[in-house]
Amino acid sequence: QVQLVESGGGLVQAGDSLRLACTASTRTFSRNTIGWFRQASGKEREFVAAIGRAGTTMFDEAVKGRFTLSRDFGTVYLQMNSLKPEDTAVYYCAASATSNTPTDRRSLYGYWGQGTQVTVSS
Repeated sequence: QVQLVESGGGLVQAGDSLRLACTASTRTFSRNTIGWFRQASGKEREFVAAIGRAGTTMFDEAVKGRFTLSRDFGTVYLQMNSLKPEDTAVYYCAASATSNTPTDRRSLYGYWGQGTQVTVSS
């Protein structure tokens, strides 16, 4: 069983940066593909980015070039630069036990964190 905790959200202005962290409760976390999703008020949860077991990454077109991913032992970091008001959402990290490569398929992620709020003002 993997428990995930997100941190690092907050209120920032457009153009600012934030770094979100996803920390796992288990050593096997390093073997998992980790994904980040976000859900804005009144909208569906959408894929943001993912990092696979070998460190390969995948980004949604909306954040490509602005967001980066890295992992360090039990924590995965989502660095968000040049934030825009449309990035405002609750951000969730998720772990997949079935995919070794980064994926945007929600159904492949079996473990989810509780989410952290990111608000970008214009």
